[in-house]
Amino acid sequence: MFEGLTGRLGDIFDKLRRRGALTEEDVSAAMREVRVALLEADVALPVVKQFVAQVKERAIGVEVLRSISPGQQVIKIVHDNLVEMLGEGVEINLNAAAPVPVLMVGLQGSGKTTSTAKIALRLKTKERKKVLMASLDVRRPAAQEQLKVLGEQVGVATLPIVPGQDPIAIAKRALETGRLEGYDVVMLDTAGRLAIDEELMAEVAAVRDATNPAETLLVADAMTGQDAVTVATNFNDKVGITGIMLTRIDGDARGGAALSMRQITGKPIKLLGTGEKIDELELFHPDRIAGRILGMGDVVSLVEKAVETIDKEDAEKLARKMEKGGFDLDDMAMQMKQLRKMGGMSGLMGMLPGIGKIKDQMKDANIDDGMIKRQEAIISSMTKAERKTPDIIKASRRKRIAAGSGTSVQEVNKLLKQFETMRGMMKQVQKLGKKGLMRQGLQGLLPKNFRSPF
Repeated sequence: MFEGLTGRLGDIFDKLRRRGALTEEDVSAAMREVRVALLEADVALPVVKQFVAQVKERAIGVEVLRSISPGQQVIKIVHDNLVEMLGEGVEINLNAAAPVPVLMVGLQGSGKTTSTAKIALRLKTKERKKVLMASLDVRRPAAQEQLKVLGEQVGVATLPIVPGQDPIAIAKRALETGRLEGYDVVMLDTAGRLAIDEELMAEVAAVRDATNPAETLLVADAMTGQDAVTVATNFNDKVGITGIMLTRIDGDARGGAALSMRQITGKPIKLLGTGEKIDELELFHPDRIAGRILGMGDVVSLVEKAVETIDKEDAEKLARKMEKGGFDLDDMAMQMKQLRKMGGMSGLMGMLPGIGKIKDQMKDANIDDGMIKRQEAIISSMTKAERKTPDIIKASRRKRIAAGSGTSVQEVNKLLKQFETMRGMMKQVQKLGKKGLMRQGLQGLLPKNFRSPF
């Protein structure tokens, strides 16, 4: 989401780092560029003015201009102010008597119903809560049926549909069912509109008054830019929201909505929808987001994602094979599968420190999620014997594999060459052993002409 802003800020800070000492004029010039970068990223003007003023005031202090690395000091100040702008990370409030009502509000098309199911799945798996979902949308065709289908997918109960009931009656029935059947949380998915109108606000306010929710979460589409800020302001003024969930942050949104919402509404961003899949949901961590924006990466989230998705048994099995020097195409396919489960190349790129500097190189090399899927298809088109012993794959077999996977012989050759490189590295790991690997370091495994981008 912040790719454009990250690139612009990276260029600005590279200029600062190259200077041995900074003058007040250098800082002022950099702040002007930061101001333009934020405005281009669709950050609200009042927020930009306040942010730039605060950073400039701190950055032209004596401790910065006279420090050993003034460029790094300015970057730290920008980082700290970004974290301050984004607010504190706050989880969903379930501190109320069960069943805890959670009201989901927002415009039609923002992903509200899917987000309801995502949150319900998270509460079920992470918090071990018994959750009931209820659709209060009686206007949109099949809206209630959509939530029912999503509930079946994630294994979360949904309130039985009773034709003809109005939203308030449905909400009251959901809470009563929650009390009688021992549910911890009742999620109420309200109706949306294509635009804000008095009828929508009156309906949502009536449901709020009837249910007294512990949380009123606004679901906003990050792709709508400043319109998302306007929507948040209106809902907050007329209904009263307790938090925000941003959806579609995996798209090419410029990020201004996320940077503006917290500051303008005073309400925290609590959750991020990171993709279309039902499990692609993250808690909002301001310090991690600030790190991503400034190209510092987000190693903590990367590790968390790895712990959640990597199969421990598979990892231990691969480690044992590596110790014996064994590594075949089945193992390579397993690594690709794990990579996709972690969000693919696009999902991981933003979490790696300094990765912005080599993104163009990766694009030129066509390293993307599509390539990974094609390579998986190639391996799937091989026989068991070919996957175990790739050396037997000669010209005729390569043609058959290419035809079976819908790829070209050149792509099959490229995959096999990549496999040979990986296998060579595995053998070198085996020769070095633990002590040798620690002594020589990873550099010993890298090609002689490899140049680190960091």
